[in-house]
Amino acid sequence: MAQANAQNTTDNNEIFLVDGSGYIFRAYYALPQNLTNPHGVPVGAVLGFVNMMTKLLADMHAPFIAVIFDAARQNFRYDIYPEYKANRDETPEDLKPQFGLIREATKAFGIPALEMEGFEADDLIATYTRMAREQGKTVTIVSSDKDLMQLLTDGVRIFDPMKAKFMGPDDAFEKFGVTPDKVVDVQSLAGDPSDNVPGVPGIGIKTAAQLINEYGSLDELLARASDIKQPKRREALIENAEKARISRRLVQLDDHAPVPVAFEDMRARDLHSPSLAAFLAEHGFKSVLSRLGLKGDVPSASTDTVAKVEARPTPSAHQATSNDTPISDNVYTLINDIKTLQDWADQARAAGMLAIDTETTNLTPAMADLVGISMAITPGRAAYIPVGHKGQVDLLGGGDTTIPQLPLKDVVAILKPLLEDESVLKIGHNIKYDLQMFAGIGINVAPIDDTMLLSYVLDGTEHGHGMDELSTLMLGHETIKYKDVAGTGKNQVTFDKVDIAKALDYAAEDADVTLRLHRILKPRLAPEKMVGVYEDIERAIVPVIADMERTGIKVDTTVLKQMSHEFGMKLATLESEIHKLAGHEFNVASPKQLGVVLFDEMGLQGGSKTKTGDWSTAADVLEDLAAQGIEIVEKVLEWRQLAKLKSTYTDALQNDINPKTGRVHTSFSLAGTNTGRLSSSDPNLQNIPIRTEEGRRIREAFIADDGHVLLSVDYSQVELRLAAALADVKALKQAFIDKVDIHALTASQVFGVPLDQVTSDLRRAAKAVNFGIIYGISGWGLAKQLGCEPGEANEFIRKYLTRFREIQDYMEAKKDEARKNGFIKTVYGRKCVINNINAKNGAWRAFAERQAINAPLQGTAADIMKLAMARMPHALKQAGLSARMLLQVHDELVFEVPEAEIEQTANLVKHVMESVAHIDVPLSAEAGWGKNWAAAH
Repeated sequence: MAQANAQNTTDNNEIFLVDGSGYIFRAYYALPQNLTNPHGVPVGAVLGFVNMMTKLLADMHAPFIAVIFDAARQNFRYDIYPEYKANRDETPEDLKPQFGLIREATKAFGIPALEMEGFEADDLIATYTRMAREQGKTVTIVSSDKDLMQLLTDGVRIFDPMKAKFMGPDDAFEKFGVTPDKVVDVQSLAGDPSDNVPGVPGIGIKTAAQLINEYGSLDELLARASDIKQPKRREALIENAEKARISRRLVQLDDHAPVPVAFEDMRARDLHSPSLAAFLAEHGFKSVLSRLGLKGDVPSASTDTVAKVEARPTPSAHQATSNDTPISDNVYTLINDIKTLQDWADQARAAGMLAIDTETTNLTPAMADLVGISMAITPGRAAYIPVGHKGQVDLLGGGDTTIPQLPLKDVVAILKPLLEDESVLKIGHNIKYDLQMFAGIGINVAPIDDTMLLSYVLDGTEHGHGMDELSTLMLGHETIKYKDVAGTGKNQVTFDKVDIAKALDYAAEDADVTLRLHRILKPRLAPEKMVGVYEDIERAIVPVIADMERTGIKVDTTVLKQMSHEFGMKLATLESEIHKLAGHEFNVASPKQLGVVLFDEMGLQGGSKTKTGDWSTAADVLEDLAAQGIEIVEKVLEWRQLAKLKSTYTDALQNDINPKTGRVHTSFSLAGTNTGRLSSSDPNLQNIPIRTEEGRRIREAFIADDGHVLLSVDYSQVELRLAAALADVKALKQAFIDKVDIHALTASQVFGVPLDQVTSDLRRAAKAVNFGIIYGISGWGLAKQLGCEPGEANEFIRKYLTRFREIQDYMEAKKDEARKNGFIKTVYGRKCVINNINAKNGAWRAFAERQAINAPLQGTAADIMKLAMARMPHALKQAGLSARMLLQVHDELVFEVPEAEIEQTANLVKHVMESVAHIDVPLSAEAGWGKNWAAAH
């Protein structure tokens, strides 16, 4: 595979210095954070660290090596600047006990674990680097920390394990725009938000590099700051010169720190040592023992709540313990003749499966042109079929010409029978996109598997599900990135302009990695009891969503333009009224200026300041003030809401209309939420507000085609019905069966008044409790909704839970389930991860408990909606109806229906939605239709 990385050539006198602190946090976030060893101690970061060290030692054959850690106590930089790293999050509680274990793991490898009180790991690395160069030794620093680039010089390189890339002085110039000896000066100006290094406000890396290159050094720049022509830049440098000097002392590494051991003590040991075997066995790392060919007795778990450490393959585990060809030994083929293409198609048919991927010119399928198709049949063997590349140098070096590629019609003729063959499984990663691209050339791909969804179903939100991340996590392989082949920024080209050799490696690798991931993930479904969630829900929904995205929805630009004009006029009026109330003009959109007006000039009470020293004008702050009847705040909130509607919808939607189709094509994310709900983006059509008149009006712009109407069918109180069923609340279940007003009944039961005497205020309070309780609402939150005192709201909740004791029992059971497992499951078996359920931080724990209560309800509702959507196309086809499903918005489905078929279609959709699930409470769906989306409600 063509890679831009330097060759891994190790000098026998080379010193490898590993940034242990960087490894720890990478390891912590790479693996599930609920993994424990047989003794019940958290070990997710330890296992990740062990895997990364094993790979590093196997790949590098380092003759001398040490792992450097940050000392536990604060270092000298806090004396220089007490706010240093003040914005860093607290160390996660479950990570703290793993620091010591990771040091033990390092020593078990026979490697020194070094630290020095009063100094950071980077200072020790700098010191050892200086000493090594003075002794004529070469150095490889293993880290992803950009601060270490200041050490790059002849004989010193950095290996970035995140990118599997060696870096030298040229990389420092690419990152900072200066040579390594001037990196500190650039950082002193630009600062570093992650470490709270102040720098000079308004100066970023690019500007800092320009200034340092022009003036030669930070000292020279500050001495001549008054010569700078740009007024703002000149003033910033003069006023913040001391900040720049302080920043330099913070980012400059101390290369004369005391050192704990000599180089001779860093000599590498045998990886197959008894001490390593004993450590791995003690902590239950069976796959690492197996991978290294070591033997050790793994103790039994002391409690059934201990997570299985080896529950899923760890980085490099599958590759090292199977017969798969190592990914570095791949053979990728460019297919540009009929015979080769036919041979590959025949092999795929014989194998019964293949991984596929498409390369295109746009992230939105409806806007994209197909550029190429890749496929893989066995690990290590993949191919790329270019069909839309333009103007590249041909493979024979014959100059600038159109590259050799097959006509698209010939490719379709061979691939269509294969990709539509029911006996051949087609595997993709986020294959929803590829289905749309293939549909565009007349190929209806089926059956399919999706590695993104396999990962999502199996591991929930324990990690991301992008192919690059999964490749690193499960294959130990860093993939070629899109920017590596297409460039970045203004130099980025569309894929049809990418050099064909780079395109081959990039595209074929995608198919190869997808196939390898499938071989790891698919076998986990049955033993982890996730077959139903994957087969019946997630896989079944993919072609349905692909069709919805490809169809899109029609938007009336005339309506949008008119609304934008009206909203603009109203914003101007509101702004004028706000200025009048303030007594002068100011920028309403500026939080800083607004804070000065409200809290300094008008003296309003209840404000608080942010870390920057400015007044907070966040929504919750303003909403509290508005609740007190403060007119200017009410108008500011109205202005903000209207401005957001104008910019996000009435203005932006005009640009989102696809010129090819005249419709808006949103993208539905299938693996982005903890509960299985779909989310919408580009544009987001799920967040159009419906509680305000202006928000509802935006839906008027979404219209049906001529001769059609839009049909909206919405589940009624689905999560409340599920709560009644899952908690087995007999009174509520019977009320739903009898179609009684559930909120009036709740008011009657809780407040002890006859049903026919329930007032509107009591019903409103009961409704707030009914819906709030399933979100784990607090007394304070309910009080805010009802406009009453927290004590009164707490009494409402107490009475509710006393009357419906089953709800209280259900809530406690779900919290216990989450504490025990780190997740809860929906009725259909979907795993919803609940982080921080056992956290010592009370606010984190309370939030997690609310998640544990609501996730099984919201997740089950999402599963039910997906089941209904999966059944809908077949039901419509069987009934001879031609409606098209366009949108899914929370509990609502939107269809475009011929006017003559509307009543029959509405009845059918209602029937499918209401009959798809079998629970103790009947589901109810309400239908409406009209020429636009607003009229359909």
